Amino acid sequence: MAGADFLSISPRISVLPVIHGSGDFAVEVRDRLLRLEPDCLALPLPPLFQEVVEEGVLDLPAISIAAAEEPETYGSGGGPEVPGASEAPGAFGGDDAAECEESEPTWEAGEDGGPDGEGPAFNFVPVDPCQPVIAALRTAMEERIPRAFVDIEVESFRPESQILPDPYALKRVSLEAFAAALLTSAPRPEPGSQREARVRGMAVRLRRLEGEGYGKIAFVCAAVDWPWVRQSYLEGESGAAPDGGAAPDGVADLDEGIFPPAPRRYLVEASTLTFVLGELPFITALYERRREELRGDRNLSIDGVKELLLEARTEWLREYEPVLNWVTPQRLQIFLQYVRNLTLQASRLTPDLFTLVLAAKQIAGDAFALTLAETARKYPYQEEDGGPGKVRAGIGEAEFPDGGVGEIKNRLGGSEVVWRPISLKPRAPQYRKRQWRQRWNPFTQCSWPPEDTKIESFHTHVRDQAKALLGQDLARSEKFTTSIMDGLDIRETLRSWHTGDLYVKEIPPARGNLEVVVFLFDTPADPDRYAWRTMWFAEHDEESTLCMFATPFEENVIGPGVAQSTYGGAFFIFPPRFIDDVWRDPRFDYARTLEERLIAGACFHSRERVVALVNPGPPPASWRRIARLNRKHLVHIPLGRFSRETVERIRRFHVLNGREVRSYASRFIQDV
Repeated sequence: MAGADFLSISPRISVLPVIHGSGDFAVEVRDRLLRLEPDCLALPLPPLFQEVVEEGVLDLPAISIAAAEEPETYGSGGGPEVPGASEAPGAFGGDDAAECEESEPTWEAGEDGGPDGEGPAFNFVPVDPCQPVIAALRTAMEERIPRAFVDIEVESFRPESQILPDPYALKRVSLEAFAAALLTSAPRPEPGSQREARVRGMAVRLRRLEGEGYGKIAFVCAAVDWPWVRQSYLEGESGAAPDGGAAPDGVADLDEGIFPPAPRRYLVEASTLTFVLGELPFITALYERRREELRGDRNLSIDGVKELLLEARTEWLREYEPVLNWVTPQRLQIFLQYVRNLTLQASRLTPDLFTLVLAAKQIAGDAFALTLAETARKYPYQEEDGGPGKVRAGIGEAEFPDGGVGEIKNRLGGSEVVWRPISLKPRAPQYRKRQWRQRWNPFTQCSWPPEDTKIESFHTHVRDQAKALLGQDLARSEKFTTSIMDGLDIRETLRSWHTGDLYVKEIPPARGNLEVVVFLFDTPADPDRYAWRTMWFAEHDEESTLCMFATPFEENVIGPGVAQSTYGGAFFIFPPRFIDDVWRDPRFDYARTLEERLIAGACFHSRERVVALVNPGPPPASWRRIARLNRKHLVHIPLGRFSRETVERIRRFHVLNGREVRSYASRFIQDV
């Protein structure tokens, strides 16, 4: 069969098979319609929905739904069963073809008007610019092309979902090839089912459109339905209700005057758009922005993910203000590679929200993952929540403006969706933070043990490195004979290159011990920023005595009795012992800066000759002079030797308002 005739039902009817909820198909349908220039557009929706859906299209980019209440009452398990209804899935993919939200909302009795187990059922049409049907309707209205809604009316709609291939394949194959690949997996309608009646009804109404004199009809149809509509049309079957045949259960016979309730249009609350839109709200907004700017949008399914990531990074930097921005371009590259691998592992070409959030959580922590999830839900064209007449959507349910909650069934449902939860620690609202700040007891505070373990491990690692550097200062070189000793001495070997001799080095054990390690993370330190200066003493023998200057924890209370601070500098004494408060000791009043006072205290209280100093740059002469004054020697370790994310995580720590807070602090502490 010729490619030009493959997607034709008759010489006057061309089919545009689509996967509902796909921005790629929306772009393809729009472009095809503009090239076809039909004199009529047929859509797979009932005539009762035409007026309200077209009103919603005129109101775009604001998102709304056209919902019709079904006459019966159903529980949360879905609508009524239709005898013989098809359950056959498609042959592509699996349940991994899923969308995700960071949590799965549920409607509970007594919460936000939730139901008590039963409620009304609604079938609805989402007026979504990334819905191919809506994109086709929008294009037809702009081009003044007549529209016909050719689906039959049903009193209770029975949705059927299939597992379908990733629409991104349209970037590499034609629509004809894509539709041909689905032929073997499109399930045949079961005899007597509602789907069979709808297929037959659409075939009959397409014949009627031809009889009305239209010479070039474009018919937008679900990719799994169009072969059966075509077959029904070619066979000349007319058993659907509009031609007087018997209607299956739940199908309204319009000719006998049985009309389902007329649909009503509702705006959707911005925070719940994820449950209505086919694409992520952020991606949908990008399509609208490109439309306004008259820019190309064919590659937004992938480019949109990159823009989402960059926007989430900007929001994360604005919200958390990390001292070191360790979400670098290199780390973003690793993130994208990880997302690609997870997506291919799930037999998909484009990532879903679950994959993006999971990768962000594992690569950059809960805080960045949460920011990414929240950014993905942003849709700037929707008014702020709280206005009248808006519906709050959820997973299979919605709360309507009158306060009622009912089951909702999408007439334009695409590939099967699986909702999977992921655990992320949420941010507290500002009013809560104010309450926690007011209830803080200023006379008690302690540390968070997991962070104590982390920084003590880091402190031990630095001490070992400093000891190794001490030994290297005493290293001697000798000609290689039988043993490589402690490694090849490159410098001495090059000096003796003309002789052909090899030299090795021997590093003797370091003499003495190292008791004190000084960390200076931010130099020069701003006294106004690091206004909190204190001493913390060890709770057991495995902890160090700590002297530090940091940001005031009272300004960043993140939970009841939980606050967050950032080190500017600190020194650790191990084994721990009691010392005088360095910040109140008049013996160190000669120090002019926070760094000098910290180094002076560390050198004074060190019982060993050597003090390790971790600092971004080499220590200035004034610091070395303070060390000589106390008969100490500074061993410098560059801070750049450690990764940015390690330094960031070490610097941020939490202060608890009493030991009893440790029992629940993990609920509010995020791994930034």
